[in-house]
Amino acid sequence: MVGTLAACGSSSDDAGGGSGGAKTVTLVSHDSWAASKDVIAAFEKESGYKVKVLKDGDAGQAVNKAILTKDNPQGDVFFGVDNTLLSRALDNGLFQPYEAKGSDRVRPEYRTDRDKHRVTPIDTGDICVNYDKAWFSEHKLTPPKSFDDLVKPEYRDLLVTENAGSSSPGLGFLLGTAAQYGDGGWEGYWKTLKANGVKVVDSWEQAYNEEFSGSAGGKKAKGDRPLVVSYASSPPAEVVYADPQPDTAPTGVADGTCFRQVEYAGLLSNAKNPEGGKALLDFLLSKSFQEDMPLNMFVYPVREDARVPEAFSKFGPQAKDPQTLDPAKIADNRDQWVKSWTSLVLK
Repeated sequence: MVGTLAACGSSSDDAGGGSGGAKTVTLVSHDSWAASKDVIAAFEKESGYKVKVLKDGDAGQAVNKAILTKDNPQGDVFFGVDNTLLSRALDNGLFQPYEAKGSDRVRPEYRTDRDKHRVTPIDTGDICVNYDKAWFSEHKLTPPKSFDDLVKPEYRDLLVTENAGSSSPGLGFLLGTAAQYGDGGWEGYWKTLKANGVKVVDSWEQAYNEEFSGSAGGKKAKGDRPLVVSYASSPPAEVVYADPQPDTAPTGVADGTCFRQVEYAGLLSNAKNPEGGKALLDFLLSKSFQEDMPLNMFVYPVREDARVPEAFSKFGPQAKDPQTLDPAKIADNRDQWVKSWTSLVLK
């Protein structure tokens, strides 16, 4: 998920078989992929496969590139297509069927494509507006709690979001407003939000680490927007990476602005190493990887028996009542919604 603050420390750049004739399995992902070296090493030792990771930009960019190269894919498994873009991948035949081991331990609400098993749920998270606690305290202003709050005059020129046409969290935020206000109301909402000074940038990295005043990166970059579209799990990331670690998170979440995101992985059609790809999918759904994910990619596991770190439950609990949309409705409307949003907000 694009909301991670971690750098990847787990991939192998060995494009060949490695020493001793070890086989390579290649994972294609967005830039936010990260995993612990010892967890990857354990998989490599057990399976006999060397893991190579290819990062391909933001989730939207990575999915589009994977579709364009599906006849001669860059790898064996793609990780990082989410529920906002899933239909595009499935409609373009990006994946071949495989039911990963451990699928029966996935929470029922995250299972999809059950008849064909073309994708495997891997993680989940909530796309939400984050706020800079210190800024709001200094300005004696109550942080916003809902979509309705964001268009109020007191929050003018405070919010930065990502381009819904190129960024996964940007698209998720758009879908959250579509779910909240419906087909007849979301465009009017965005007209009002634009009039209230929302700033749009291309990527989560730019929004969170450059424009947002509450993040460690944003402080260094002298960001001046105290509201940003990010994740409910971003506050624990600010705590975990701080030195020394604070007792409370410097950022908070506007619970009434959240949209539930689920990320999937799948065995690429025409994968050169399908058996290795299957082993890798089994591993991504294993308890060891699922419990490793939260503090590396700052997402929640989908396995019902996977433990969640204390920092998550303390600083970044999942939204109690996030917005959701039926995948079929997203598939039917996404491209037109993005086109309309682009005309409304960017022109």
